[in-house]
Amino acid sequence: MFLKKVSQPELMDDFSIQDERIDLALRELRLINYFLGGNTGSKCGVLKMISGLPNDKIYLLDAGSGSSDVLDDLKKKHKSVQVISLDRNKRVCNFIKKNNNFKPMIVCADAINLPFKKKSIDIIHTSLFLHHFDNESLKNILRNFFEVAKQGIVINDLRRSLLAFLGIKILTLIFSRSELVKSDAPTSVRKGFVKSELTDLLEEMHFSNYEIGRKWAFRWLITAHL
Repeated sequence: MFLKKVSQPELMDDFSIQDERIDLALRELRLINYFLGGNTGSKCGVLKMISGLPNDKIYLLDAGSGSSDVLDDLKKKHKSVQVISLDRNKRVCNFIKKNNNFKPMIVCADAINLPFKKKSIDIIHTSLFLHHFDNESLKNILRNFFEVAKQGIVINDLRRSLLAFLGIKILTLIFSRSELVKSDAPTSVRKGFVKSELTDLLEEMHFSNYEIGRKWAFRWLITAHL
């Protein structure tokens, strides 16, 4: 059955790859996020989360940030938001430093062991990140998020479906020049989530005040208030 979740590793999870293949993949993923509207869900979730906060400095951790482009529009319009981009891959962190107009703070570290004090970050955001992990690792990551975040957590991730798989497979075959994107994008969809998997996980982690909804294209948006 296609909708069964797979555990196949992705090439971007191989941290021994530290060359221009990473840069090309990140550039293409920026275009995919922009043209397929994947950034919109993140922006909606974060705006909803910050709407009730004082209009001074708001610290937002972008965990597993990749090129840290997802919240560019928000960073442009909301100067009070200080984005901290966190990624484990050193090549990715160097890419952010060289290719991001909004100069986020960059932390090269593991989301499973966040290098921040308890309740030191207002909001934690993560996009297209959680599907990379098995269930036990997901629980550890969410525990860390729960410890560090003061206001809430915004999760933007893939909705697993046959249509999403076929769509991204065709698009990457036609347009992609990156071997990482061609391999990882369809795999990512097969590692995505159906709603029951997310609700079961959140309930098991005792997240009680959360909302989950569909966003274009084939995304789930979860906003969890703490």
